[in-house]
Amino acid sequence: MRFMIQVRATATSERGDPPGPELQPVFEQMGSFHEEMARAGVLLDAAGLRPSRDGWRQHYRPDGRREIVDGPFAETKELIAGYTLIQVRSVEEAQAWASRFPNPFPGQDCVVEVRRLYEDADFAPGGDMAFRA
Repeated sequence: MRFMIQVRATATSERGDPPGPELQPVFEQMGSFHEEMARAGVLLDAAGLRPSRDGWRQHYRPDGRREIVDGPFAETKELIAGYTLIQVRSVEEAQAWASRFPNPFPGQDCVVEVRRLYEDADFAPGGDMAFRA
């Protein structure tokens, strides 16, 4: 089972300021945690994301048109500042790793969301998302 641990953006992460020395402990904690997950064989990938001003959204319209909207985007709470992708044997194991995830924004209100990824088996006959007649 694969899970994505998503770090929700904050006003600080959306500013995109270069990290100052006050964030060094956070980077060290996050680096150590990711190293531990790598040693345990569950870490697939992890990265921080640049602010939304450096991105865009593609809107797909019912008539087939695609509309591009450049960032930044106003709703910070709906944005992702970074992610960690893990592969584990159970939901409980994913919860155990996520419960130890370091606070990425100490002293600020912060949300970390965990979501399971779909697997090919979910779409196979008998899978959770299999098309049934």
